[in-house]
Amino acid sequence: MSSSPPEAAASTGRAALLQAAPLALVLAGFFVLPLLATAVVSFWDYTEYSLVPAVTLRNYREMFEGCLTFGPDWPCTTVRTYLSTLKFCLLVWGFTLVIGFTVAYFLAFHLRSDTTRTALFLLCTAPFLTSNVIRMISWIPLLGREGAVNRSLIALKITDQPLDWLLFSDFSVVLAFVHLYTLFVTVPVFNSLMRIDRRLIEAARDAGASGWQILWHVIIPLARPGIVIGSIFVIVLVMGDFVTIGVMGGQQIASVGKVIQVQMSYLQFPAAAAQAVVLLALVLLIIVALTRAVDIRREL
Repeated sequence: MSSSPPEAAASTGRAALLQAAPLALVLAGFFVLPLLATAVVSFWDYTEYSLVPAVTLRNYREMFEGCLTFGPDWPCTTVRTYLSTLKFCLLVWGFTLVIGFTVAYFLAFHLRSDTTRTALFLLCTAPFLTSNVIRMISWIPLLGREGAVNRSLIALKITDQPLDWLLFSDFSVVLAFVHLYTLFVTVPVFNSLMRIDRRLIEAARDAGASGWQILWHVIIPLARPGIVIGSIFVIVLVMGDFVTIGVMGGQQIASVGKVIQVQMSYLQFPAAAAQAVVLLALVLLIIVALTRAVDIRREL
């Protein structure tokens, strides 16, 4: 006898749960539990030599000390650090979105040969065969006072003396970030553009739409899932980065990731955990705001 519909549905549900169980256990062990442990440690106290597992708000109180008092010293150190991090985040997101979308658009719509498209796409991913640190450090001999860029500018008589702001500055940090993370936008946007039905573009062109109108009203709306996914990648990576800002900023530029790294180096683990919890909350808020713009699960 065949199973009744309720029994069949229950059997299907159990099978789905069993299939998802291994991944759920992996996520719980390597993602959820570490986050919970970080949240718990953020409420611990500490001394110069030890951790004190006692519930306290000291870490959060010290983090936001002076931030609620709007005086001559406002914004406080924490607010300034988060504003600096958000500044880099917005700049890098804007540049990577423009460059990544342009590259993806060229690969998807201006190349007729699949072989050529695949070859150029692989060429875009070739830098990822080397370490991020190596690709980042490679800018230092180019941007330094005696580097190739300054020497070229002086030889062309564009400037009389080396430009100091090319290296160990906001410019060098943003440049390194864009170099490292543009591909994280290019790949999901390219995937979305390749899934667009070309008949929609032909229909818009037959209706008299210009190239910019087709781009703005047809292509970009249909590419929103890829844009949102790429934006999430870039924002998450930049918000938590401390190596790039430390090296390319000459250890002179503040960021939340750098603060956490310094606190951990001084064994101030509860304070670092509190910073990590606040940073995670901010990143989650940004992700929620981005995902509200488009239902990624439905679009994909």
